Amino acid sequence: MTATVASHRKPRQHPLAALTGGARSARTARTAATLALAGAATATGFAPAAEGAPVAAVADGAGQAAHRLTPDRVKDRVNALYQEAEVATQSYNGAKEAAGAAREELSGLQDEAARRTAELNAARGELGTVAASQYRSGGVDPTVRLLLSADPQRYLDGAAVLERAGSHQATAVAGYARRLGSVRQIQRRAEDTAQRLADTEAALKKHRVTVVHKLGAAEQLLNRLTAEQRQRMAGRGAAHGGGGQGRAGRGDGLPGKLPAGPGAAAAAAQAAAQAPDPRAARAVAYAYAALGKPYVWGATGPSGFDCSGLTQAAWKSGGVSLPRTTYTQISSGPRIGRSQLAPGDLVFFYSGISHVGLYIGDGKMIHAPHPGAPVRIAPIDQMPFAAATRPA
Repeated sequence: MTATVASHRKPRQHPLAALTGGARSARTARTAATLALAGAATATGFAPAAEGAPVAAVADGAGQAAHRLTPDRVKDRVNALYQEAEVATQSYNGAKEAAGAAREELSGLQDEAARRTAELNAARGELGTVAASQYRSGGVDPTVRLLLSADPQRYLDGAAVLERAGSHQATAVAGYARRLGSVRQIQRRAEDTAQRLADTEAALKKHRVTVVHKLGAAEQLLNRLTAEQRQRMAGRGAAHGGGGQGRAGRGDGLPGKLPAGPGAAAAAAQAAAQAPDPRAARAVAYAYAALGKPYVWGATGPSGFDCSGLTQAAWKSGGVSLPRTTYTQISSGPRIGRSQLAPGDLVFFYSGISHVGLYIGDGKMIHAPHPGAPVRIAPIDQMPFAAATRPA
């Protein structure tokens, strides 16, 4: 029995073994911290440090890596952040539009509920009058009243009036019940709409925070570059924006290609003349007139625009009401193949349909790229083409 019990006892650990285990635990903790910092560095575009490096060394390495960022790496990361911000911007625009519609609907329901409640109160007053009249005249049996009447014919005439009054009472009761049900239905709809509005405003706030966070991260990355690096990146971006050779770029925060002087008017007139109808021609003219105006996320003009805000405002000038977001604008007309594109068509980009521009011919569009890059002309090959629509 003693041997059996002893076999289940934990072996005595040598003091040196305990110290060794503690060292392993310390190394494990340092390794976990290193991996966490390395993961954070990778998320911001930095290469992770070697596993097992001291924590301080990792932090210093990340700081030094910030200064070693090349303009190309910064541009790629900034463009990715702008793309993520635009996805959130379109969600923000959709939530804002839905909140506006819910707010307007709620206001209408509240007005309707007030009007129908007033009608209900009037019907209630009418019922009270009828009930009071019956109470005053309903204490004597009609047969007795006929026998005691000095003028039976007059009483019989009065009884016919009372019968009609009874019919009127039934109508009044039915009308009251109908109005009561209507008021309750309106109140339920108003409550549902108010809840939908609250949920939409919560989503609106969430998307706004996301946009601000993405744009702030992009600005921080740009601020890590020296003035010379930013200038070099700007030079390459301008060349890229004018030539349209790349497919992944979003631009670089520069003014981009803006026609100047008489050339701008001539280009606008030529593009408008090639538009398939007068509405598209007016949309093209509006887009040309917006060149150089700032990108402002969530804006629909006239002083600033985001991408779908620009196309919505342009087509509104042509008498066509487009929905607010890229996700809905793509369904505003028939799809058009790239070979059939005409000035005024909407061109959409990325698999998530998160960016839109207004086609002006010759493989180019006018669009609002992102913060820091005002409305400008760019080749449609500058971004991954997804689809095109001709508003109807």
